[in-house]
Amino acid sequence: MPTPQHACLYCQRTDDEVPLIQFEYRGEQHWICPQHFPILIHKPSQLAPYLPGLENLEGSDHEH
Repeated sequence: MPTPQHACLYCQRTDDEVPLIQFEYRGEQHWICPQHFPILIHKPSQLAPYLPGLENLEGSDHEH
């Protein structure tokens, strides 16, 4: 049986295409690629279509 492929929840690129960062939310494992990881940190509400419940989560608004 083949190993299931993980994919970025935002762009759907797989771990064959890009490195993926694993995280947990509400008891479930999810993956996101480094390109979209800043969205999770700075604008998590943009991920609400993929992770219901994030629509009211505030992100970081500091400048780098």
